[in-house]
Amino acid sequence: MHFMVQSKTCRPSAFAPSGLHVAIIMDGSGRWAERRGWPRLAGHRAGVEAVRRVVRAAPEAGIGTLTLFAFSAANWSRPAGEATALMDIFTSYLRADFHEDRACGIRVNVIGRRDRLPNALVETIERAESATAGCRRMRLRLAIDYSAREALAEAVIRCGSIDGLSSADLARTLAEVVHDRAPVPDLDLLIRTGGEQRLSDCLLWEGAFAEIIFTERLWPDFSALDLTAALDEFHRRERRFGGLNSAVAS
Repeated sequence: MHFMVQSKTCRPSAFAPSGLHVAIIMDGSGRWAERRGWPRLAGHRAGVEAVRRVVRAAPEAGIGTLTLFAFSAANWSRPAGEATALMDIFTSYLRADFHEDRACGIRVNVIGRRDRLPNALVETIERAESATAGCRRMRLRLAIDYSAREALAEAVIRCGSIDGLSSADLARTLAEVVHDRAPVPDLDLLIRTGGEQRLSDCLLWEGAFAEIIFTERLWPDFSALDLTAALDEFHRRERRFGGLNSAVAS
């Protein structure tokens, strides 16, 4: 996958994302493989192709920030072999798709803990983030070893000495906790694939007023058309942020 607007490494610059902030809980890859009689790992590998399809389509669809929930802190409870294989998949994906001379246009950031990740993955994350630091077409955030509740708890602990703690203080500290490299807007839309209807500890702070769409589509089958359909549904909704709808307010 290529995101070249010029064939050189992007220069670091301030990035104020425009467009929607959309997050996707990429669920159902294991079940997709099991239904075909294949090992679960085959589903996770197929899921990488879905990531590529969605990342390619997202900027043209009006998405300025795309957050993909790849591996939650709770996923360490899975069999060790599956967790290790997922770490290898993440490393291979970042190496193949975000090399410094091929990644201009999409700024990459991995959010979550890093102290439990393999060294090879951490090094690959740091290279990808550095290589794309000045890219401005879209912000891509991959959540790996991420827990919204754990991050919030750690942020509150770090903010404990701040007098008159504000929401902005907490938001800044929360970004530091999860290694978020630049400010991002609050979440507009959360999509969960795979048919389950729960948040699974995803972006609880940023998603306070997000619209939520659940789809039965398993992640490896998710396409650009599915993304467009979800965005069409989002744009049909009236976001009130705790207020009244326009008809009642008038």
